[in-house]
Amino acid sequence: SICFYVVIFTHVIIVVPKVLPEVLLEVSHPVNLSHTFYGIMFDAGSTGTRIHIYTFIQKDPVELPVLDNEMYHAVKPGLSAYKDKPEEGGNTIRALLKVAKKTVPEVEWKQTPVVLKATAGLRLLPEEKANALLDEVREVFDESPFFVPNNSVSIMNGTNEGVLAWVTVNFLTGHLYAKTRKTVGILDLGGGSTQITFLPKSKVNVKLNSTDVLRRFSSCLPKKFREDWTFGGITYKVSGIPDGYAGYKLCYYEVMRVVKGIVHQPFEVKGSSIFYAFSYYFDRAVESGLIDGSRGGMVEVRDFKKRAKEVCNKMTKYRPISPFLCMDMTYITCLLKEGFGFKDNTMLQLAKKVNNVETSWALGATFDHFNNLNIH
Repeated sequence: SICFYVVIFTHVIIVVPKVLPEVLLEVSHPVNLSHTFYGIMFDAGSTGTRIHIYTFIQKDPVELPVLDNEMYHAVKPGLSAYKDKPEEGGNTIRALLKVAKKTVPEVEWKQTPVVLKATAGLRLLPEEKANALLDEVREVFDESPFFVPNNSVSIMNGTNEGVLAWVTVNFLTGHLYAKTRKTVGILDLGGGSTQITFLPKSKVNVKLNSTDVLRRFSSCLPKKFREDWTFGGITYKVSGIPDGYAGYKLCYYEVMRVVKGIVHQPFEVKGSSIFYAFSYYFDRAVESGLIDGSRGGMVEVRDFKKRAKEVCNKMTKYRPISPFLCMDMTYITCLLKEGFGFKDNTMLQLAKKVNNVETSWALGATFDHFNNLNIH
């Protein structure tokens, strides 16, 4: 007999961000340029590795630098897929560094810092396998022509992931400069973790629930679906229920057993705070036809619920897009409602980019490294 698994990973973190005023930059496109410098940040996620190459312009030594643009490129799968072949994982980094060499002028290579931060994919690996991958990346960095700071290759914890994403989005939306101190919250959902980050008005209680595994067939998958699914270096057998029932109600019940009660629902999500949602929130909304991928847009929480019902009750129609789309949309709906406590009419801004810069923790992490290197 074969054991079938459906795995739902939930790592919820509510964090209180600390603004880094000394490294906050102004978005604009100046005319008189005096000095240009660069920063390279690798995001080694669970499903892929991304490189962010930022160009900054210093108009005047006494003024703050300006973020001019970002070059972004990604490869799949993530580093964790190479847990038994770290050299091949290193080759993916080499390939992305070629993009950096084409973007950053050669004269600037020696003073351009290159940093890699790994997230949930490597956090879930056995320590020795994760360290082997990180050591391989360090070797690749050392042979590159770029500046390699101390601690340039590391695994980032979920708290920093949330805080730095919050810094990125509030910087790009201009809220870090607002005298009213009104900021936006962020919702990030990746392949192995999720973060909700906002500036709280009161003390926040946090509960963490690292990994929950449902060891059975699932009503969230098409009835005849059977497939191997690899995550965190482990391959699972996943399946629908051939002779059973599938659909939104049963799927929601399954997901709720995992999501319900994972975090004390904060006041801010019931108030007027604005939340930006990206990563899988954005991707699944695009795949299900909820928003246009080129523009993003504002949606209500109930819109995720409505579309999840349609996807789950018409799995045959949506299976070519992804057999996991019903599960993902239901998980998002349940996480927003049962996990975080958002109301049905809460508005979410779904965005992949703001001002042509990716909405991720990478820019915030670059600011942080510039601060540590005394680059102002």
